Amino acid sequence: MCAAPLARRRAGPAAVLRRWAGRAASRVPGPPELGGADDQRAALLAVLDEAVAGQALADLAVAACGEPGPVPVGLAEDLQRQAARYARLAGWLRALPAGGELAGVRDEALRLVSYHQWMLHQSANLAFAVHRVPRVEAARLTVHGLGAPADRLRALRDALRTSGEAARE
Repeated sequence: MCAAPLARRRAGPAAVLRRWAGRAASRVPGPPELGGADDQRAALLAVLDEAVAGQALADLAVAACGEPGPVPVGLAEDLQRQAARYARLAGWLRALPAGGELAGVRDEALRLVSYHQWMLHQSANLAFAVHRVPRVEAARLTVHGLGAPADRLRALRDALRTSGEAARE
């Protein structure tokens, strides 16, 4: 039998911070449990609200890529910031538990949010192409914004909101 004392297990960062702040472990809330359909609907609606709120800036950034002439200063940063926002939202949607009809709504929302992210990246690729060949320039000039998928995302959010209000009544 080993006579060495048992090694003391190191506390993780959360436990250290709780001790440092003087908080008990039970008082630190964990991630919310989204068991009920109402909770799932509210979480999905919150993510969709965030996605729709960012559409105006994303649409302007994508449309600026398709303008004739030189690319505006600061556009690359705007495109990157918006693409990162939609990547984060897509991650949130993937992590949301959803059952029944909400699974289909979540999957459609994920598809539309992923389209937004893809469109931001592709617009940046066209606007900041290293070699300005006529084919790439012609493709760049056809970019006018997020288009119909942005409208579908707003309609999906509105339909989810009205179905939630109808379910509560």
